[in-house]
Amino acid sequence: MNFGFSEEQEMLRESARKFLEAQCPTSSVRKMMEDEVGHSDELWKKLAEMGWLGLLVPQKLGGMGGSFLDATVILEEMGKALFPGPFLSSVLFGAVAVAGGGTTAQKKEILPSVADGSRILTVACGEDPRRDEADVRLEAKRRRGEFVLCGEKRFVLEASVADWIIVAARTARVKGDPRRGITLFLVERGAPGLSIAPLPTVDKTRRQANVSFDGVSVPAKRMLGRLGEGWPILARSLEVATTAISVETVGVAQRALELAVEYARERTQFGKPIGSFQAVKHKCVDMMVAVENARSLAYYAAWAVEERHRDCAKAVAMAKAYTSEMGKSVTAEAIQIHGGIGFTWEHDIHLYYRRALANEATFGAAPLHREAVARQLNL
Repeated sequence: MNFGFSEEQEMLRESARKFLEAQCPTSSVRKMMEDEVGHSDELWKKLAEMGWLGLLVPQKLGGMGGSFLDATVILEEMGKALFPGPFLSSVLFGAVAVAGGGTTAQKKEILPSVADGSRILTVACGEDPRRDEADVRLEAKRRRGEFVLCGEKRFVLEASVADWIIVAARTARVKGDPRRGITLFLVERGAPGLSIAPLPTVDKTRRQANVSFDGVSVPAKRMLGRLGEGWPILARSLEVATTAISVETVGVAQRALELAVEYARERTQFGKPIGSFQAVKHKCVDMMVAVENARSLAYYAAWAVEERHRDCAKAVAMAKAYTSEMGKSVTAEAIQIHGGIGFTWEHDIHLYYRRALANEATFGAAPLHREAVARQLNL
């Protein structure tokens, strides 16, 4: 594999950095934290104008036709900026599912509107944060030419602002194989029987909600993929989204490290910068090593996902397991370096810790992914 990004991708990274510095400073992030839904229509339109919302959408459907590696450089910069809103849930989760499993008509209907920012997608996977096949329990019962959904989905990303929710449901139970019998459905916002209850979250820049289905009727034409064969579509979308959040976490930790180093250079005690003391400077070095290790794992996972490499599942799990704990520990150490000021609301460093905590739990915490790697080792 080529361990470097292309010249065009590095230019995209620089463009993303400049755009986010101008359009998404932490002052704007704080405003979104106080906003009822944590989403800015104005900023979203600007992302559409940049082409980011259609990054993975084919050109013939109004997108850029880019690669996941293109998205990787943007995601890392988004992590540094603590970008708020549904970019992850719509562009790197929902749109990937539609592109991978939708009919030609469904793709033509939905993907152009995702690319131009007029519609937002999300995916309702399981009933617990695990997001695996055994976690899909909501039932869909066939009734004439439609399906009726009854149950609840928990921890659904950005459900409060989504126009379409891709729902994983059980249409059959196959003994010994929980991957079979899962079907995906496109449920439109405002459908009778659909209710969304926002959840309090530690990181208010990325919202979650519980979504209830009280006899929600879905026409058969809104089935995404074939009956009972939705898991491969969902699994691919989860690989992309899980890797995306790992890459973003690298960006979060990188910025926290930068803030810690800047503070260690400026803050003086006993007439010297605190960064000159061994306890502080060695801590910064350990943080840097952890971030670089995480970056290597996340980049490899991104490459494996893009290439659909045979090691893809293992690479994604290793990246998520490591970045989850790295992000939490590095941002916590950054707060420690800042001392008392790091614990105040006025300082930005705690915002990075919040995002790291949220990313740790999203798409499964480290123990879940360690188990996935252990299975690859036949343990």
